[in-house]
Amino acid sequence: MIGKIVAISDINVSIFADYPQEVKIGDILYAETQSKIYRFEIVEIKNNTITTIPFSSVIGLKRGLSVYPLKKGLGIEYSKEILGRVFNSYGELIDGTVINIPNERSIYNRHLTIADINVNNEILWTGIKVIDFFSPLSKGFKMGLLGGAGVGKTVLIKELINNIYKNLNSNAIFVGVGERSREGKELYDEMKESDLLDKISIVFGQMGDNPVSRSKAIYSGLTLAEYLRDEQHQDVLLFIDNIYRFVQAKSEISTELKRVPVENGYPTTMASDVSEVEERINSTDDGSITSFQAIYVPADDLNDEAVQTILSHMDGQIVLDRKVAEKGLYPAINIFRTTSKLIDIDKIGKEHYDLVSSVLKYLTRYEELEEIIAVLGIDELSSEDKNIFYRSRKLRNYFTQPMFVAENYTNIPGKFVKINDVLEDVKNILSGTYDNIDESKFLYIGTVKEIL
Repeated sequence: MIGKIVAISDINVSIFADYPQEVKIGDILYAETQSKIYRFEIVEIKNNTITTIPFSSVIGLKRGLSVYPLKKGLGIEYSKEILGRVFNSYGELIDGTVINIPNERSIYNRHLTIADINVNNEILWTGIKVIDFFSPLSKGFKMGLLGGAGVGKTVLIKELINNIYKNLNSNAIFVGVGERSREGKELYDEMKESDLLDKISIVFGQMGDNPVSRSKAIYSGLTLAEYLRDEQHQDVLLFIDNIYRFVQAKSEISTELKRVPVENGYPTTMASDVSEVEERINSTDDGSITSFQAIYVPADDLNDEAVQTILSHMDGQIVLDRKVAEKGLYPAINIFRTTSKLIDIDKIGKEHYDLVSSVLKYLTRYEELEEIIAVLGIDELSSEDKNIFYRSRKLRNYFTQPMFVAENYTNIPGKFVKINDVLEDVKNILSGTYDNIDESKFLYIGTVKEIL
C-alpha cells in the first residue's frame, strides 16, 4: 500500500502517502471498492502528499480508501492485432473484440534522436486537386487542417483516408481527441462498409470523457503509429481529430490543479506539451508517419495562442474557410492562407511552381475586379481584365471536387485526380483553351475531359 485517499474532486484525487519515495510522476495507482477498480496517474508529489488525476468518474470513491501501485504503467497493444480495432484512451478495446495474447507497450516510451530521423522523402499525392496543387505534402509531413465548426474538417480527413488507402495501400491510425462519439461510430461503420477496417486502427477519447482521457488518446495513437513504422516498416498515416482538444484538455487539468495559466487560460506548459507530441511524429529509415491534424480555431481566430503554438510544428496548413463554404464550394479551402513547404521550384518542378504563382495572381486580381464590377459594371473592364475575371471563376469552380465519402449525400461519384491532369487542366484554363465553356460546367468534376 502507498497511502490513503484524503481528498476527491472530479479530476483531482489527493493521497497521503506513507512511502512517497516508492513512486514517481507518471506512475499509475489504483484503489478498489466492492464493485469497481479506480485508476489514477501521479502528476505531482509534495512531501507526503501525492496529487493524481483519475482515469474515469470518481463516483463511488471515498476518503480513507487504500491506494496501491499498478505494476505496469499505461500501455496499449503493440502487435499486428491493432489493425481493425477500436481502443479507448487507455489502450482498452471498446469494439467488443478480444486480443487473446496481448503484447502491450508503454504509451510514453518512444523518443527519436536526430540520428534516427530521415527528412528525405518522396511526395505523397492525395488525389484531391486543391491540396495537391496548392499544398502538396511529402511522407513524414505534418499538415494542419484549420477551420471553425462545421466547415468540413472531418469530411476532408475521411476523404484523405479513403484516397490514400485505395491508391497507396498505407495503413492508418485515426485518433479522436475530444470529438463526438457519433462521428467515431460513423467512421468505424464507413471503414467497415468499404472493406478498409483491417487497414485502420482507431483510438477514441470522446467528447463526454473527462479531460484526462481526452489528453491520453493522442499518446496511445502515437504508440500504434510507431509500431507500424518501426516494426512493420510502413509509411503510416496518422489522423488527429482534433489536436486543439488536446491542449484544451491539458488546460482543464491545469486549472483543476490550481496552476496559474497564461493568457486566455492556456497552461504554462502548453508549448512543451505540444512539442512532446509533435516530436514523436517523424520519418526514420524504417518508415514514415505522415500526419493530418485537424485544428479547431476558436472564434475563427487564427492568432489564438494555442493555434499558433500548434502551427509552429506544421510543415504546411490547409485552411477551411466559412466564406468559401457559403459560396457552395467544397472542399471549402482558402487557397490564399493554405501553404506548404513543398511549394518550391526544386521540390515540385518549375511548371507546377509557375502555375501556382499564376493562379494566385489571377485569383488575387479577380477579388479586386469583383469590387470594381460591383461599382461600375463588367462592361467597364478591359478585355484583359475580362479574361482574368472569367478564367478565375472557372479556376475557382474547377478546384471543387466530388468526395467519395460524401457520395451518399451528393449522389455525385467521388473522383481521384492525378496531379499531371490537374496541371494540364489549369494550364489550359489560364491560356484560354476553355474560354468557350460555361463556368458552371467546371463545378464538381474530376478533369476537364469529362465536360469536353
